[in-house]
Amino acid sequence: MANAISANRAELIAIANSVASEKMIDKAIVIEAMEDAIQRAARARYGAENDIRAKLDPETGDLRLWRVVEVVELVEDYFKQVDLKQAQKLKKDAVIGDFIVDPLPAIDLGRIDAQSAKQVIFQKVRDAERERQHEEFKDRVGEIITGVVKSVEFGHVVVNLGRAEGVIRRDQQIPREVVRVGDRIRSVVLNVRRENRGPQIFLSRAHPEFMKKLFAQEVPEIYDGVITIMAAARDPGSRAKIGVISRDSSIDPVGACVGMKGSRVQAVVQEMQGEKIDIIPWSEDTATFVVNALQPAQVSRVVIDEEEERIEVVVPDDQLSLAIGRRGQNVRLASQLTGKAIDIMTEADASEKRQKEFVSRSELFQNELDVDETLSQLLVAEGFGELEEVAYVEIDELAAIEGFDDELAGELQNRALEALERREQAAREERTNLGVEDALAEMPHLTEAMLVTLGKAGIKTLDDLADLATDELVQKKRVDQRRRKSDGGSEDKGGILAAYGLSDEQGNEIIMAARAHWFEDEEA
Repeated sequence: MANAISANRAELIAIANSVASEKMIDKAIVIEAMEDAIQRAARARYGAENDIRAKLDPETGDLRLWRVVEVVELVEDYFKQVDLKQAQKLKKDAVIGDFIVDPLPAIDLGRIDAQSAKQVIFQKVRDAERERQHEEFKDRVGEIITGVVKSVEFGHVVVNLGRAEGVIRRDQQIPREVVRVGDRIRSVVLNVRRENRGPQIFLSRAHPEFMKKLFAQEVPEIYDGVITIMAAARDPGSRAKIGVISRDSSIDPVGACVGMKGSRVQAVVQEMQGEKIDIIPWSEDTATFVVNALQPAQVSRVVIDEEEERIEVVVPDDQLSLAIGRRGQNVRLASQLTGKAIDIMTEADASEKRQKEFVSRSELFQNELDVDETLSQLLVAEGFGELEEVAYVEIDELAAIEGFDDELAGELQNRALEALERREQAAREERTNLGVEDALAEMPHLTEAMLVTLGKAGIKTLDDLADLATDELVQKKRVDQRRRKSDGGSEDKGGILAAYGLSDEQGNEIIMAARAHWFEDEEA
């Protein structure tokens, strides 16, 4: 490169063409880098204070060098300004305010100047190459890409992709897979990020998207859009589940993915190092999809809790271990596939739970409504579980229960309303004793019971409430889906009022109402 700057014109253009072709970047960028390098070298020769420009003709290689000066009445900067008399020697019709060109002779760069110019050109070309790599790969996220393993560093695999390099981090590799330098390897482009050392291309062989793209390559119906993979979950290197649906009723989505004698699915299994794949028909009905997702276990019934986003699945006693799977793998994958927490229980567990609920609800009605055991059990058997349900249901619905009449229904509703009022009064007294301000009772959606819960959490003033974020107030509880709670799965306690089932919108309303006095104080 030291000879490149002092080379003849033809060689300059040849070098520019060669670099542009080799690095696959625009020739204009290389020419611009050369011009910048020559400008810097010229400033070092004639003085860095000068405004020196260089222009290299991309066709002929002709180099023009000049200094730009401004015509002024009184010169203050002798490097960038010139008086009118001197300016008219360069340009006869020059007037004050003009910028004129003062041609400079071509320079013969010394060794140090040439090294400096070389660094400038390399840096510009490197920046352009990085930008090209980012532009090329940023739109390929989600694509399967093939490369050659260049090195394995600290467990991370560096892959040569031809005109760029990608990395498969340790957590994105298939466990126990042996990768050697020189191996050809397929992976999915997970992310492309700009970083100081250039664009970083992150690849993955463990992500569910990798499995989905492999199926798209092996199953023409998926590639054509006739069959769609609606959900996928993986335990890399061990087991996976995918939910598929067909847009054409004449095509069986599971059969198409399995292929003749299992040829299609086996091709994917081999690429994923023997990972077993369950192919499941996807259904819009959550209960049906959960039953399918827990295959090969048989399911007796499914109970869905929409508010808690939980699903309770009851299985025969002999199917429990199969439904849970080794180390909870089957239920964990099913949970990832459906996007909901799944609790597995046997018929005996479910029966015991129902019995406990029946007894506790019966006792609630006996104590609060002051009725006998038979009447309270009758209410529970008809589906009533809370006092609010008895208090606010249509009276005709109560009266329609066998053995009830309008008079009894009315009396039960009155007693339920009185019980609720007693609860509210008790909660109001407890809230007051906790020191919770009355101003909080004026906030929308908050009941006295909620105020007691807030008080116990240390939220006692409007400012305390206003300082909370919405998720701190109402975020629902979440259970770690990797393990069932009964097996020791961790549970996120959620927001302070998580147990009351408030929505995010209601939480926002409460927070904004609590903050209203801040704005009123500012206006005052």
